[in-house]
Amino acid sequence: MKLLEALERGLADRDAAGLRRVRRTVLSPAGPRVNVDGRTLVAFASNDYLGLANHPQVVAAARAAASRWGVGAAASHLVCGHYAPHAALEEELAAWVQPCAGAQALTFSSGYLANLAILTALAGREDAIFADRLNHACLNDGALLSRARLMRYRHGDLASLRSRLAASRARRKLIATDAVFSMDGDLAPLPALLALAEEVDAWLVIDDAHGFGVLGRDADAGRGALAHFGLASERIVYMGTLGKAAGVAGAFVAAHPAVVATIAETARMYVYTTAAPPLLAEALRASLAVIRCDRARHAHLAALIDRFRERMRPLAWKLLPSTTPIQPVVVGDNASALALAAQLQRLGFWVPAIRPPTVPAGSARLRVTLTAEHTHADVDALADALAQLAPSCGVRR
Repeated sequence: MKLLEALERGLADRDAAGLRRVRRTVLSPAGPRVNVDGRTLVAFASNDYLGLANHPQVVAAARAAASRWGVGAAASHLVCGHYAPHAALEEELAAWVQPCAGAQALTFSSGYLANLAILTALAGREDAIFADRLNHACLNDGALLSRARLMRYRHGDLASLRSRLAASRARRKLIATDAVFSMDGDLAPLPALLALAEEVDAWLVIDDAHGFGVLGRDADAGRGALAHFGLASERIVYMGTLGKAAGVAGAFVAAHPAVVATIAETARMYVYTTAAPPLLAEALRASLAVIRCDRARHAHLAALIDRFRERMRPLAWKLLPSTTPIQPVVVGDNASALALAAQLQRLGFWVPAIRPPTVPAGSARLRVTLTAEHTHADVDALADALAQLAPSCGVRR
């Protein structure tokens, strides 16, 4: 059949270009060591930055909630699927991130859905969305689905953004950005972006998928990017995911009550989606309690980040300037990145090779992610393995 032949040719082309993706079957709970296809590997591949996906308190909360609330929500939030655990979680999340005074929150089944909901609820055909070129795909997809004009500016380039904002005659303007860029690990210049949004009366939509639970200092550790920069504004629309540092699943939007109500009333991704099981909301409340109280996890994770960067300094691979748990090691071409990931696997490490279109062509990389469950010895072992492999990869020490 010609239709199938075309698909098979496309898959063969992806293989030849080193772009084919392969799923691996994990046979153990999430953690720094996982059983993958029957073999135990030290995993530097997870977004479970605080190591909460298998935390005893979180697991216990899920068990107890399953016994009380069952395993399904049975309907959308607006029909009969909004349970007491959902309401309690939303209240706690809004109070924790505090994007503005009196903020409220709305939970979703995924960050992808949440971003689609934000952008389609707040923008339409006569509007414009200004997006950093390295934003996550869901922000771009949300902009396209909104039918607003999508204008992408050079990564972190405020002058580029300013010129596009000045030239726009859109009815409404939204600036959309990742807070922590998922493949580079760097932070968006959020204070400057908020200042620009104030100048042109625009919404500032912040995707803090990789900052929520991680960023913030001292007593604010874990509050996310807004606490890190000390920001609050009624024009901020904040999205945080709950399947990364929080260790469970889902996402939330926190913003001024009028924004939250508009999303709940008009976003198809919220109106027509069955609510997540209430047991997950209870697990997330337990997770949030750990994030708020366990400062040692944040301190240990910060120490691991410093140690990995120090150990990588003698090697000539390009280590991007990230202070977050995302530590990308740029290799270059697709085949070399895949080969290095395979060599590390043979040595007992699972580190994913990231290739286009997720990253720009010619910048294929290892995406090393650190978690609070790793040890200093784990980090040293990975650095030693990379140093061992460097000569065979043409990298000097």
